[in-house]
Amino acid sequence: MKNQTIIRVVLLILFITAISMLHYLTPLHLHYLHDIFQRLYYLPVILSAIWFGLRGGLACSLAVSVVYAPHILFQWGGQLTLELEKYLEIVLYNIVGGVTGLLAQRERERSIELQKTADGLEISYKKLQEQSEQILAIEENLRRAEKLSTLGEMAAVLAHEIRNPLGSIRGTAEILRDDYKPGDPKYEFIDIQIRETERLNRVVEDFLRMARPLPTDMARCRVQAELETVAQLVANDARERRVSLILDSPADDLVVKGDGDKLRQAFLNIVINSLQATPEGGRLAISSTLSRTDDAHGMCEIRFCDTGAGIDAETLPRIFEPFYTTKADGTGLGLAITRKIIEGHGGSLHVESTVGHGTTILVKLPALQAR
Repeated sequence: MKNQTIIRVVLLILFITAISMLHYLTPLHLHYLHDIFQRLYYLPVILSAIWFGLRGGLACSLAVSVVYAPHILFQWGGQLTLELEKYLEIVLYNIVGGVTGLLAQRERERSIELQKTADGLEISYKKLQEQSEQILAIEENLRRAEKLSTLGEMAAVLAHEIRNPLGSIRGTAEILRDDYKPGDPKYEFIDIQIRETERLNRVVEDFLRMARPLPTDMARCRVQAELETVAQLVANDARERRVSLILDSPADDLVVKGDGDKLRQAFLNIVINSLQATPEGGRLAISSTLSRTDDAHGMCEIRFCDTGAGIDAETLPRIFEPFYTTKADGTGLGLAITRKIIEGHGGSLHVESTVGHGTTILVKLPALQAR
């Protein structure tokens, strides 16, 4: 801005100097040329007024007056009529410089006011947008809380009406199975009955996990240790599916405050879903890093990256909804439980997926300073 001002001032000086030289060097009998040169002074005056406002216009018109006055006195002296005309021209220089400068200055001030108004409106719009997003998030949380409330009531009923009879049915079936040998059709039928009873019991357990509040007695928990345990638990499953399971070791010892059993359950749910979505020959990579934030301890980021089929844009927003599932034998509660656990630990869970290229699940948890 400063360089631009200097360039403009230099241009005005050169412009005025050039016009003045034309006046002083042109013979007086060439009146028509002097009339043209006289009018040329208006150009730097107007430009100065536009560029620098009222002060600039008046300063330039005064400079023109000072430069032009000697030409009138010493070269046109003695011709009163011509002198009066040219002195009047000097007055007009100052009038034009003042009026043009005043108008330009008001226009500039108006533009600044309009810009401030526009900036204020933009800030207001952003605030309204943020408030709208917060309202939508609150509405989403209320809907989720309503579902969880309904789920809690259902879980209480299921626990009372189904869980105990299921135990009796399984115990009876196991007694009956002892009367037959493997390979007998009745043995196979009873075995199916036991397995289905176990599956139904797991569904009831999922309902109870969604309804139970998270524990308040949380302790220091090493993230890498929990991930290693999960990797050991699913190692056989990964081998059977012919999926490469890769667990990277972090550069830092990442520690969070939480319930190790609950976090392990959340990580296990994510890993199992990733393995089920990854075809033979694929890979599942698990990594953890520490990201610095305004908080002195930062955030612990755990990434689960698979090379599965991916999730389409229509399904992606719904994968954490209770009871929503794309699996024939799924309950739609695994990822909902996972999000509840992560958010209960003050963290967040984000999913990025591309159909045909795989899915990345990012878990963020507040980190503690390692000892």
